[in-house]
Parts: sequence; C-alpha cells; structure tokens
Amino acid sequence: MPIVNRIAALSDEMAAWRHDFHENPELLYEVHRTAGIVADKLREFGCDEVVTGIGRTGVVGVIRGRKSASGKTIGLRADMDALPIMETSGVPYASKVPGKMHACGHDGHTAMLLGAAKYLAETRNFDGTAIVIFQPAEEGGGGGKAMVEDGLMTRWNIQEVYGMHNMPNLPEGHFATTPGAMLASSDNIQITVYGKGGHAGAGPHKSVDSVLIGSQIVNALQSIVARNVDPLKSAVISITQFHSGTAFNIIPEVAELGGTVRTLDPEVRDLVERRIGEVAESVARAYGGSAETKYTRMYPVTMNHAREAGLAADVARDIVGADRVNDKFIPMMGAEDFSFMLEARPGAMILVGMGDGNECHHPSYVFNDNILGHGASFWVRLIETRMAAG
Repeated sequence: MPIVNRIAALSDEMAAWRHDFHENPELLYEVHRTAGIVADKLREFGCDEVVTGIGRTGVVGVIRGRKSASGKTIGLRADMDALPIMETSGVPYASKVPGKMHACGHDGHTAMLLGAAKYLAETRNFDGTAIVIFQPAEEGGGGGKAMVEDGLMTRWNIQEVYGMHNMPNLPEGHFATTPGAMLASSDNIQITVYGKGGHAGAGPHKSVDSVLIGSQIVNALQSIVARNVDPLKSAVISITQFHSGTAFNIIPEVAELGGTVRTLDPEVRDLVERRIGEVAESVARAYGGSAETKYTRMYPVTMNHAREAGLAADVARDIVGADRVNDKFIPMMGAEDFSFMLEARPGAMILVGMGDGNECHHPSYVFNDNILGHGASFWVRLIETRMAAG
C-alpha cells in the first residue's frame, strides 16, 4: 500500500508548515511560537482535546476514532526544538534567527505529525484513541523525560508509544528499525585536575603540572574501551573540552576536562562510569596531583520493544514494500530522549530515509521534503492498523 492519497494531497501544506518552522527555529524549552502554532492547528483540525504546557512547553492532541470498543490508546511523538548552529544551507527558507537552525529535521518531524493529525481527525477510521505528542527540548534538555514526569502516559492512559526520526544517507523513503538497542545512552563527564602552579620556564620541577596530568588522563581513558569493555559490545569516550591556564609562562594549578560517553548496554554504562573515575584519579596521583570526576547520566539507551518494533516494520512494509524496510538496523551511537518514553511504555523508534545529504547537526543540513508523505503515511497506517475499526 503506497503513500495515502489524502496525505499526498497534503504534501505542499506540510512543506509550507515545515518551511515556516525552519525560518523561525527555537531552542530547548523555548519553543513558544512553534508550540503555539501546533496547538492552533490541532484545534483547527478538530482534535477532541488539545493540551499545552505538558513538560513545560509540550503539546498533546487527542483524536478519538469512530469506535472506542478496543480501549486502545497509542501515542505518536515528534520533537520541535532546533540547534544552536549558524545555518549555511542557502535554502530560500533558511533560518531568520542568527545562531539557530533546524539542523536535525525536527521541523520535518513536526510537519509530518501535523499532517497525520489532520488526516486522522478528518477520517477517524480507527477503533480507539490516537495521542499526538509534540515534544520540546530533545537536543540535550530532556523534554521527553519532562513530559513523562508531567503525566503524559498516565493522564491519557497511553499503552504504546512510537517515535520517528529522519536518517540522512538511508535511501529516500526507506525505513529502518530493530528490536532492542536502537540508539545509545548519552552521558556527560567533567574531570577537574588539581596540581600545583609554578613558573613554566624557571621552575617546572617545583610544580605539579595539571595540563600534563590532564593530557595523560585523556590518553588513559581510551584504555577503558580498548581493555575493559567486551569487544563484542560498544562504548565511546570522547573528551571534547580541555580548559586550563592564563599565560604562556605559568603552569596552571587546575585543568578542567569535559566530554561525552555513549553505550548500548546498561552494564557497560555502569562499568564505564566506574572506570572513568578510577582512571582519572589514579593517573593524577601518579603525577603528584588529584582529580575529581562528575559523571552525569543524561539519556538512557533507546531500547525498542521487540513486538512493537516488529509491528512498526510491518506498517512500513505496507507503505513502501518489503525491500525498502530494514528491520535489523545496526544500532547507532547517537542518542534520543524518546528513550524515556520507551522506558515508560512499550513502543519503538523508526527511521525514515532522507537520501544523500549532510548528516544531522551540520550547518548545511537540508531536510528532504519528499519524505514528508512517507512519514505522515506511516503514522496514519500505524494507527489504522493497530486500531482497525473492523
């Protein structure tokens, strides 16, 4: 079954919505304009209930089917926030806000779910309730967690929840998912190294060099992945910040390191957290200094539920054909706070292919409007398949 005809007819409208969101990007929880437009459109579409302010600035729309005998309630989630990036794409609808850009396609995700909501509110050809979820602050703010903690799942008795993300360099209109780990956990590390300041030229032997210690820690941390983590499992430790010193001829007393950790397994996550602290402190002691490690858990592993991942793949096959659906996608080390929703309810994340182009988070990233119909059709067919009216 190809793209839904009514959805195809909405393609230009969805593209116009997306271009408007793209021109006016907003960060984290400050998505007031975007959320306001989303809420207004859901009311215009005739949703039975539209609630704002869930998870601070999230929006929820309730669409009841023609029948309610099934008692099923399924959530569909899109994210709304942009990134702090200066856009260089050159598209006619480029960001009007300096230093902010939809460089991850959340404008497209929002437009696709709005298109699906319009169709579902018009047709209501299902038995149960569809909940359309528009989430703020996916890009590091934990908006998914905030919405769950604000009663998203319990208030509407959501039983299953699904998310979708665009995927550059997956062929246009193809879909991909997998049971189990789909995306990595994402954690932050901060290591503060304490030495003893001194004259860099005249008296380095009288000091304890925090820069030298920090450099050795950066190298030593890579041994955790190489020698502590099972080679059949995955972990990434990346130190991305190193701040120290005030002058060319002063050995600084303190150095500060920061970075990110990604894992696909909760046990590996525990191991890496413990070993980072042990390695940093032991290396610092070996050079006569000390180190304090702060490990902050951000997003858990995006863990698809096997049954729901299989159902999502089946729906995708109905839209684009079996040869365009990969249901054994190799997990990626990117992270998603949809993981918090999957911890709260069974569900799955699915990727929709963008075709060739720049990766997400790139200043020249361009969302492919050709996939708006694929994404919206997936949402529609998922609801109509999971809650067949009979």
